[in-house]
Amino acid sequence: MMWELRSVAFTRAVLAEFLATLVFILFGLGSALNWPSASAPSILQIALAFGLAIGTLVQALGHISGAHINPAVTVACLIGSHVSFLRAVFYVVAQLLGAVAGAAILHEITPADSREGLAINKLHNETTTGQAVTVELFLTFQLVLCIFASTDERREDNMGSPALSIGLSVAVGHLLGIRYTGCSMNPARSFAPAVIVGDFSDHWVFWVGPLVGAAAASIIYNYVLFPQSKTFSERLAIFKGMEPEEDWAEREARRRQSVELHSPQSLPRGISEKVF
Repeated sequence: MMWELRSVAFTRAVLAEFLATLVFILFGLGSALNWPSASAPSILQIALAFGLAIGTLVQALGHISGAHINPAVTVACLIGSHVSFLRAVFYVVAQLLGAVAGAAILHEITPADSREGLAINKLHNETTTGQAVTVELFLTFQLVLCIFASTDERREDNMGSPALSIGLSVAVGHLLGIRYTGCSMNPARSFAPAVIVGDFSDHWVFWVGPLVGAAAASIIYNYVLFPQSKTFSERLAIFKGMEPEEDWAEREARRRQSVELHSPQSLPRGISEKVF
């Protein structure tokens, strides 16, 4: 497990998660502040800000760390056997620290009469805690499902831009979720302003909802809808963070080819199946 800690790439990945979450929180929360000299930000403005921020950061840093920028996404990747337990722990710590740093910077650069509350997640419009958890669950579910589907290297169709897809997924989540909870989908997004402002009212909602939704999406995608061909021992090795065997890539390529040969393939666009 310790081989990752000795890897320069691992250190860079953890740093990328810290910086990405810092920038995401700074821009996202900043877009949702209420300025006395201006009208309150619209739902569309906030949704676009969060969506564009995550899309930009996925494009900029996805090749370094995967650009999780979200503890719920990291947990989903751990469940789906995409990262080791050690990497997941370091990522989550980096994300939370980066989020708090981003919120602290925003707090210090914003005038006192405009930073009140710091866009903290709260239950709105008489939403109950049960309703809030359910909303956050589904918001995060669709986000994580989009992440796995848009970044799956096994897909042969034209996936388009994963960064754009993920950014739109975050935006559409905000379009629905803001009126209920302010829309979190990301425990780090809720944790950061709560730490700076010192308000943890109903804070558990913004951990339970996203984590359960992310876990459900990971299980359904990785084990039901589009299961990977990894054996249990290979999944366990990934979880433990064991150094990959030299011939692993070759064996994975052969296995993928076997799956393609024995799986139904969709016909190319523009070609319809003949019925005899």
